[in-house]
Amino acid sequence: MIEEELPDELENDLDDIEPVGDESQLYEHFRVVVDKGQAMVRVDKYLFERIVNASRNRIQKAAEGGFVMANGKPVKSSYKVKPLDVITVMMDRPRYENEIIPEDIPLTIVYEDPYLMVVNKPAGLVVHPGHGNYHGTLVNALAWHMKDNPDYDANDPHVGLVHRIDKDTSGLLVIAKTPDAKTNLGNQFFNKTTKRKYRALVWGIVEQDEGTIIGNIARNPKDRMQMAVMSDPTVGKHAVTHYRVLERLGYVTLVECILETGRTHQIRVHMKHIGHVLFNDERYGGHEILKGTHFSKYKQFVNNCFDTCPRQALHAMTLGFVHPVTGEEMHFTSELPDDMTRLIEKWRGYISNRELE
Repeated sequence: MIEEELPDELENDLDDIEPVGDESQLYEHFRVVVDKGQAMVRVDKYLFERIVNASRNRIQKAAEGGFVMANGKPVKSSYKVKPLDVITVMMDRPRYENEIIPEDIPLTIVYEDPYLMVVNKPAGLVVHPGHGNYHGTLVNALAWHMKDNPDYDANDPHVGLVHRIDKDTSGLLVIAKTPDAKTNLGNQFFNKTTKRKYRALVWGIVEQDEGTIIGNIARNPKDRMQMAVMSDPTVGKHAVTHYRVLERLGYVTLVECILETGRTHQIRVHMKHIGHVLFNDERYGGHEILKGTHFSKYKQFVNNCFDTCPRQALHAMTLGFVHPVTGEEMHFTSELPDDMTRLIEKWRGYISNRELE
């Protein structure tokens, strides 16, 4: 049997397994290869005998949330493990290599009360420690901001981030300051009752004024750094994105995207799937000149646009939810950041100045 040492936080995390919202990603916390001589047994019983201090009920709850996997696919508690199965417990945040240290990183706080806060994250700021980014993250900044709050522990998974956006995506995030607030807000994201709108500039002219993209998203088997829409409907996680054209600008289109689900890279993957990669999205090929002319002036213009907005042109613009304590409908809006504003103005100028071609 090959088994990783169980990290302490997994025992607590099994109490906090509601799926998070935007672009959530799962990370392996526990792994075991079943012995060749293992008799078939329910996976919840099998894990209960191997995870210290974890109740069977907590393991069953994790399985219901899709966090228990056999050979890479989520399974229910009743799944019977077989010899040589690879059983993993996945969580919605990386395993910590270090304790989260408060760091004095500026925060743009849109709203704050004793239960939650809403921040406007700039592009370039990593949200959560992991994969070599254990310092300089939004979580480190939150730890500093609330270092004098005796009820907030940045290392406690029962408080903190409710959902996430990518490093190079800007915009609004809600943070829970109490366990009850996180559970309530997490359920709102899980039940798709939150309201989230994004602004994106994409390559190509989107012909339909509005539409809906439905397609399961999973890790791209050809490139592990990418996500992709799966042709097999039994693979990946169900994902739905609604879009509306706001402005057609020569060889690019400004769109509004409304998330019905929150999968890793969802907008980036879905827009690529319909042939409209986000402008300057390096991971998905948007940093190349995908539409337009062959004239040198046009190429120079686009390269200037890349310099103006040196990241994927995606902004989490609005966020709405019900306050977990007061029941009040909360709604927040974040104006487009300067880099995207200047980028859009450049393309507006291009339309009115066709001599570039």
